[in-house]
Amino acid sequence: MTPVLRSYTHDTWQDGNGPTKPLLDAATGETVALLPATGPDPAAMLAHARQVGGPALRALTFTQRAAILKDLSKYLRGHLEEFAALSTRTGATRRDTAVDVDGGIGTLAVYASMGARELPDATVLPDGDTEPLGRGGTFAGRHVLTPRLGAAVQINAFNFPVWGMLEKFAPAFLAGMPSVVKPAGQSAYLTELVVRRIIESGLLPEGALSLLCAGPAGLVDALTPQDTLGFTGSAATALALRTHPVVAGRSVPFNAEADSLNCSILGPDVSPDDPEFALFADQLVTEMTVKAGQKCTAIRRALVPAALADTVADAVTARLRAVVVGHPGHEGVDMGPVVSLAQRDEVREAVARLEADAKLIFGDPEEIGVVGADPGKGAFISPILLRCDDPAAVAPHEVEAFGPVSTLLPYTGLDQAAEIAARGEGSLAGSIVTADDHVARTLITALAPWHGRLLVLNRHDAAESTGHGVAMPQLVHGGPGRAGGGEELGGLRAVEHHLRRTAIQAHPGLLADLA
Repeated sequence: MTPVLRSYTHDTWQDGNGPTKPLLDAATGETVALLPATGPDPAAMLAHARQVGGPALRALTFTQRAAILKDLSKYLRGHLEEFAALSTRTGATRRDTAVDVDGGIGTLAVYASMGARELPDATVLPDGDTEPLGRGGTFAGRHVLTPRLGAAVQINAFNFPVWGMLEKFAPAFLAGMPSVVKPAGQSAYLTELVVRRIIESGLLPEGALSLLCAGPAGLVDALTPQDTLGFTGSAATALALRTHPVVAGRSVPFNAEADSLNCSILGPDVSPDDPEFALFADQLVTEMTVKAGQKCTAIRRALVPAALADTVADAVTARLRAVVVGHPGHEGVDMGPVVSLAQRDEVREAVARLEADAKLIFGDPEEIGVVGADPGKGAFISPILLRCDDPAAVAPHEVEAFGPVSTLLPYTGLDQAAEIAARGEGSLAGSIVTADDHVARTLITALAPWHGRLLVLNRHDAAESTGHGVAMPQLVHGGPGRAGGGEELGGLRAVEHHLRRTAIQAHPGLLADLA
């Protein structure tokens, strides 16, 4: 019997209501689970999180919360193979799963370590020094950070059903806020499994984590000024949430991380014989094929010196020809399908729009040979490489094909490279592949205002580089403009997003006791 996904609240697993939607295996088309249209009352879920989970978490110190995160990361590691097996049904290869599942659990461990090292064994976090406000020394002021009294609501994207949840949960938990998770439907079955194991661990206080496996109706309407709302997904949905009457009218703290047209720039100093040339081509193919290109940080625009455009195109297409597409659980497969047939159709439509300004130089969006699966049943699509030689073209800077798709964009001179990159109007991540520090500094200065993160890749750091698309817990993840204008992770910065900064004016002795 096909399982129907359930929601978790009030310390129980609860059935949904109404018609159900089948969630299909991305590779085989078989039904994995059913998603109900409605679930528990979102207002009641939020009330339970605020009234039960919040007080329980705030009673713990930062150190105690960090210890729980550490134990939880260890517990979940014991279930890695179980998670990986189900992750395959989303279209993820084992390499893809390492980014999502292993990466999500690793984020818990990083926040546990930071909390133990850098936060006090207390429930209030001092911020800055005490400032004397009177000549006699009897009156002073300082800032303190305290947990908000609401719930941290997260609305997540389909591409990272585990990492997307845990990278938001960890800093909220460390801050002392309960989380209410609304996963994307396409891959919600994997999120549900991980939440089941989290609850079964017995490590969390009641109310610290709730899960809504159903439609989102009523969730945003029930938010209060003490709640926070974190979103990952499309720029259009981010805009709708940002301007929602409740979010805007109640000044609900809102953070958006939206898909963006990230770029990678090959420096003009690089020749085909340099290590940086191969690094650029390899990285581009990696970013096109990991998670079948379904990453908000994937390289959508590859900027190359005009004199090298043909050579780069040849090098990248040669590498793409070697990519084996097929069932993600099949040995030797490099890239699985996108998450659903609907997503494949969206990618095809986006490629058609890109072709208005760009030429297809590798792949066929309509035909693909696969290993270990039926291409007629799975959501398979070929890696697609396009080329646009017109610097005035519009589509590459406005259309995102959320799949294994990238466009080569030749440039002449660093000024033009920077101008082309900026036409994306805000990105989560960018990379500069160069061995020339002057080129790197010039592009960093020009691109930083438009980017949340920049990677400089060359022969000196490649061996240890974490890559263009990998968001690190210690560094900020987010970006301006099209990328959502928000900021996640960044070490303890993410914890502070769930705390309220208040200026306290009092006798210095009392202020010292708050430390």
